[in-house]
Amino acid sequence: MTIKRVSRVLLLLGRYLVVAVLGFVVGVLALYIYLVRSGPALELWHTEKLTGEFSASSVDEIVTLDDYRSLERALFEQLDAKIYARTKTGQAFALARYSPNSLADPRVGNPDWNRTFELTRDTPVGGVLLLHGMSDSPYSLRAIGKKLHQRGYWVVGLRLPGHGTAPSGLMTATWEDMAAAVELGMRHLATKVSADSLHIIGYSTGAPLALNYELDVLDGLDAPAPASMVFISPAIGVTSAAVIAKWQRRFSLLPGLKKLAWEDILPEFDPYKYNSFAINAGEQVYRLTTSVAKRLKARAKRGSIEGFPPTLVLLSAVDATVSTEAVINDLFMRLAPEGHELILFDINRKKMKLSILVPDPAPITARLLDDDALPFMLTLVTNEHDESTALVARRKTPFSAEATVESLGLDWPGGVISLSHIALPFPPDDPLYGRLDAGSGDVDQNIIHLGQIAIQGERGLFRVSSDWLMRLRYNPFYTILETRVVEWLERASQDED
Repeated sequence: MTIKRVSRVLLLLGRYLVVAVLGFVVGVLALYIYLVRSGPALELWHTEKLTGEFSASSVDEIVTLDDYRSLERALFEQLDAKIYARTKTGQAFALARYSPNSLADPRVGNPDWNRTFELTRDTPVGGVLLLHGMSDSPYSLRAIGKKLHQRGYWVVGLRLPGHGTAPSGLMTATWEDMAAAVELGMRHLATKVSADSLHIIGYSTGAPLALNYELDVLDGLDAPAPASMVFISPAIGVTSAAVIAKWQRRFSLLPGLKKLAWEDILPEFDPYKYNSFAINAGEQVYRLTTSVAKRLKARAKRGSIEGFPPTLVLLSAVDATVSTEAVINDLFMRLAPEGHELILFDINRKKMKLSILVPDPAPITARLLDDDALPFMLTLVTNEHDESTALVARRKTPFSAEATVESLGLDWPGGVISLSHIALPFPPDDPLYGRLDAGSGDVDQNIIHLGQIAIQGERGLFRVSSDWLMRLRYNPFYTILETRVVEWLERASQDED
């Protein structure tokens, strides 16, 4: 066979391969679109758009927190008129969030923790801005906020744009809108307390928003700098697959493909968190974390980042939402050793011996404990040993491989294998997400309880996944988090003095 003929054969085979690959891609895309379109129907709260939400473009008109909350009140009035007033009531809707007076209606509680809240003090020792996560609400940090208020802090739990109303709010909200709200919140606190006694606590997406704000200050933004920061389950790094969200959202603009704008379309029965998740929300988290990572990397090229506020991170060693490695490599390893700390909650080592469990984070935790080059303090909350459910704290100082061991007087609860991304900020007695036997909390008891749902039946019967039902929603070791956060803020305030 001549070279010319071989070339023709190869060219023909190449064309067939291209056609086959394109056919496969088109087939997969068609199947995906079919599955999405045949899924659950979109409801009012997915399609109804509320107008008048705060955005980065409205900062010239909305300049104070009072302005922000006035705009927020108007937004919730729209929510009542456009969604609650048009949603059915009755026994069949007893667990529907947008059914008036249902067990999941957040308006039956006082206050409605979906809204921005402010806990004031006559003579505050400092100010704290609470930033919740994507698809959450100010409720997620209310427990630590109330504790800090008891300790003398002026506390603002900020409702970020797109949140607390309806899932459709996250169809158009951008991380820049949320960042503008963060700056507004910090400027407000600076009018209430000394500018050098301000702190930020960020949960999940709230963490990179806090980082973005601090980087803006370091870059010259004329705004108050935080004296310290606390990050709970921080979204410092997320899966790169989120980049696909941009293209999926664009396809959703085509006629008949509105459902492509949603990663999940689920029943809404959680009063303070959206169950449905808009594709745009994932895209915004990816854009935000990518932006922050690039800025940190650029600063670190000049050497370890100095002058960064003392930062405490609390994280589960297994987290299906965010990356532990990103917290270490993209944040802490780039900061100068100026009093930062990582508290890592290990899995239940006694239960880990069950062969059905994967993966084991032991390689990461062992590496961290052995590494004498870490520029931050590390605290690993773990089993005393593999045959015990008792907890100890293995703690080592920066640039050390020697860890001290402290008994914590706590044990793993029966049946709990690990914490989860969403569990950390909620105490066991949280009236919505806590244990049934752990107390009543302080929210109206006529509301739904989601902490321990024990339901069994045939697969495919429930409209929510088994993963949702199995996920731990409270932190059995919340006292560790609360105690350390209070100590962290008080120490930072003393250092400023």
